[in-house]
Amino acid sequence: MSWVSRRAMVVDDSVIAATKLRVALESLGHRVVGSTDNGTDALSLYRDLRPDFVTMDIVMPDMDGVQATRQILGEFPDAVVIMVTSIGQEKMVMDALKAGAVGYILKPIKADSISSTLEKLAGRFEN
Repeated sequence: MSWVSRRAMVVDDSVIAATKLRVALESLGHRVVGSTDNGTDALSLYRDLRPDFVTMDIVMPDMDGVQATRQILGEFPDAVVIMVTSIGQEKMVMDALKAGAVGYILKPIKADSISSTLEKLAGRFEN
């Protein structure tokens, strides 16, 4: 089932990746309601915004995306977190999925791969 106009939060320490994610998500009809460049601030921002889903970079300084995902899901078990990763980070992706992430998107960021991942996860977004 297709869905659009969902509220997204982007967590990525790369300005370029965060911008590409924002542009791709908005081109797919979603609204990016917030963004942060680190895992430490992700939980606080999630509390404030309560987005429909989060795209979470795996490798970030200070706190990685796996730890941030655990924190968000620890407080908000119904949160939908989608990891954003590069080739070669398979172990961290598996750790993130075990922590409760629902899927992943590979870098480089492309709207069609985001769309495909979100469509596979559409059941999680139904109200």
